[in-house]
Amino acid sequence: GEIALGHNATIGYYAQIRTESAVPEEKPLEGARGYAPAASKVFGVARGLSIGGYGEINYVNPIADSNSLAQTDALRLVTYLGYKFSEHIQFNSEIELEHAFVEGADDAPGEVALEFASLDFLWKPELNFRAGLLLTPMGFINEVHEPPYFYGVFRPLTERVILPATWRENGIGAFGNFGEQLEYRAYVMTGMNAEGFSSSGIRGGRQSGGESIAENFAFVGRLDFTPEVVPGLLLGGSLYAGKADQNQGLPDTRLLVLEGHAQYRNGPFQSRALFAYSDVSNAGTLSTALGKAANAGIANSMLGGYVELAYDVWPLMFGEDNERALEPFARFEYIDTQHDVAAGFVEDRNLAYSVLSTGLSYYPHPNVVLKAEYRNQNARSGKRPDEIALGLGFAY
Repeated sequence: GEIALGHNATIGYYAQIRTESAVPEEKPLEGARGYAPAASKVFGVARGLSIGGYGEINYVNPIADSNSLAQTDALRLVTYLGYKFSEHIQFNSEIELEHAFVEGADDAPGEVALEFASLDFLWKPELNFRAGLLLTPMGFINEVHEPPYFYGVFRPLTERVILPATWRENGIGAFGNFGEQLEYRAYVMTGMNAEGFSSSGIRGGRQSGGESIAENFAFVGRLDFTPEVVPGLLLGGSLYAGKADQNQGLPDTRLLVLEGHAQYRNGPFQSRALFAYSDVSNAGTLSTALGKAANAGIANSMLGGYVELAYDVWPLMFGEDNERALEPFARFEYIDTQHDVAAGFVEDRNLAYSVLSTGLSYYPHPNVVLKAEYRNQNARSGKRPDEIALGLGFAY
């Protein structure tokens, strides 16, 4: 039968219906299929549109060996838009606004960028297909770079310099898993552009999917193994190989990047380790063709790695809490983009340096983080600035 409601009760009833329709019950964010937690929301909807995102704002002050000024930066505001056409066809994308402005507005340094845009065609757990603007599946950060899910105000330098996150390119490939223990991704992507390589690394060679020169292609593959016998342990590695001269009259240039990583989580304790190595063929000839100075040549090989430890002390100080966490961390890394240079060029030992990062991450909510970090940098020659930084980040 019908239920009679008073005026206030009727208003309350319909307000509740509107609220539940507009703001569905919150579900924990969990990464899936090579995407970060907030970027994976499309996999959880029954049909149609999904919206997520993340943002980060920071303050950094170089406090030693530097003439640079302190600055604040609304570094990123990102929107994920996904659409689930069916159980077997799903679209996902990331649109990013950097440094608070669009590039060119009032001579500001910002930009709007498409970080990825891909269609997934799901067939079976062992074999699915992905096409579009893809994130290169290497390391921890390139695919999972939402600020609540890495320690420190800054992303690890190894994954910005040797593995140049955020690294993406147009491509097509396959992904899947075999049981609960083995997961893979394998793509063919437009190759890098060697014109952008420098003594500081390969970062300038990213084409990022915008009118990319596609004379050369590259293969990238990744494997991750989570053994049942050691819960919380992840072991993995990835490989990138392809030509990069792009038929531009440059010497034949091939790029090989290898990366291995490990992660262990056990209750409040978390740890990570990563090592990356890159090899550029004919680096000396390429440096000459690009007019590089003798002390600014592109290296034959570059390397970097880090070890990171963190521990949640909130339960020790305040008791168990499913929402809050307080995690001091420490990360030591070493980067050398001049590991081996060609004959006739001189190594720049300022580009071989170690970084000790220590800091604290406070989570008032699992998807909101307040961060503090101190970075001590030491070069093998010359000086590199120490920095203190504060930041906030969120994902939804």
